[in-house]
Amino acid sequence: MEYKQIDSKDLKTLSSFVDQDRFYAGDEIEKDFSHDELGTVSAFPDVHIMVINKEEVSKIMAYAYKECIAVTVRGAGTGLVGACVPIYGGILLDTSKMNKIIELDQTNLTLRVEPGVLLLDIYENVEKEGLFYAPDPGEKTATIGGNISTNAGGMRAIKYGVTRDWIRGLEVVLPDGSIEKFGGKVVKNSTGYGLKDLVIGSEGTLAIIVEATLKLIPKPLKTVSLLVPFENREDAIAAAPRLIMDHVLPVAVEFLEKQSLQYSEEFLGKKIPHNNFEAYLLLSYDGNNEAAIDQDIDIASKLCIEKYNAIDVFLVDTEERRSSVWNVRGGFLEAIKSSSDEIDECDVVLPRSKISEFLKYVRQLSDELDIRIPYFGHVGDGNLHIYFCKDSMPKDLWEDKISKGFKLMYDKAFSFGGLVSGEHGIGYAKREYMKTLLGENQLRIMRGIKQSFDPKNILNPGKVI
Repeated sequence: MEYKQIDSKDLKTLSSFVDQDRFYAGDEIEKDFSHDELGTVSAFPDVHIMVINKEEVSKIMAYAYKECIAVTVRGAGTGLVGACVPIYGGILLDTSKMNKIIELDQTNLTLRVEPGVLLLDIYENVEKEGLFYAPDPGEKTATIGGNISTNAGGMRAIKYGVTRDWIRGLEVVLPDGSIEKFGGKVVKNSTGYGLKDLVIGSEGTLAIIVEATLKLIPKPLKTVSLLVPFENREDAIAAAPRLIMDHVLPVAVEFLEKQSLQYSEEFLGKKIPHNNFEAYLLLSYDGNNEAAIDQDIDIASKLCIEKYNAIDVFLVDTEERRSSVWNVRGGFLEAIKSSSDEIDECDVVLPRSKISEFLKYVRQLSDELDIRIPYFGHVGDGNLHIYFCKDSMPKDLWEDKISKGFKLMYDKAFSFGGLVSGEHGIGYAKREYMKTLLGENQLRIMRGIKQSFDPKNILNPGKVI
């Protein structure tokens, strides 16, 4: 696809749509806006425009559509697959200043927000009203627009689902500049095709989110965590699906290994209690009936020790302990990043029954390729995060090992019924793996959807499909 190269006339017109202190061109554009958090994909836009309302977005898109200029949307830039990187140059449309909370509707239990609102601000605003937005991605400084665009998951997905399950409605700007509303505050909607759900997870390739209506529920009155150590990883991983099958559904089931804990503890300068075991499950339960939660914890503890070969069960019952354990768990990615000069990530999702065998293969691959591959995962929902670390190896050797290693790893995952991504998306970096998995027929259908939304292919070109 040929896109128009932005010239002086385009710069003059585009800059007229926004205040000058929100318009940057050429050398004025900071390097941070040429990559996402992982940094494996890099390209500069020709212009970087910070928008503050949907009318500005509409005007910019109408002009870009008429002139056939490539447009890439960016929120906080916390993605890991290059989805917000403008690989064809053009316009980088920055929605981070569209950060207003518009309405908290306690009758309909909804929250209307602009796309640049941070996840941590959503939690703060709803929880002080006794309400709860359940999706819990690891990066709390991500924007809600980015979460929706990648259908972000997180640690609470096993009980509460992923971002898609908490979106009632979206207002979007289409590539031609027109503004449309998909869904709303209603609970049910069987009115035609689910256009809202097509936009969720489309990584900015179909439409630009300018407002979202989020589902809320009353906040659970009590949350308790259990830290369960095991003698080996196999016992810990095997216990997760059995616990879900035999007992009440946990909020989260996280798998931790000693090595990953050490990375995080060293990086944060904090230690979790009882940190001298080989493998752990970190369990979380919540609810509104304290006696019922206590009973859940009691049953889960007995099952772990009597049936699942756990060494012990430690109650994470104080705020200090809870903060220590979950902060260390939440720091895994940053800790691994800080341990190497470059990393690349695999966000594979598998049937729970295949996790142990797959991780055994990952360790075997680490030995065969002579490369460090730390990992951790949401074993409750089968989503694993696996990291290849460059350390001090030469660039050409690193690229060769990444190419071989990722192909072998994804091929193994696909043979187990796994998928390319559980929550980080496809973006630019993972397209070839998705193509291998899905095949031409499914890609043809996806391209048809893209063509219907964006016939000129100007919106985030080169991503996903």
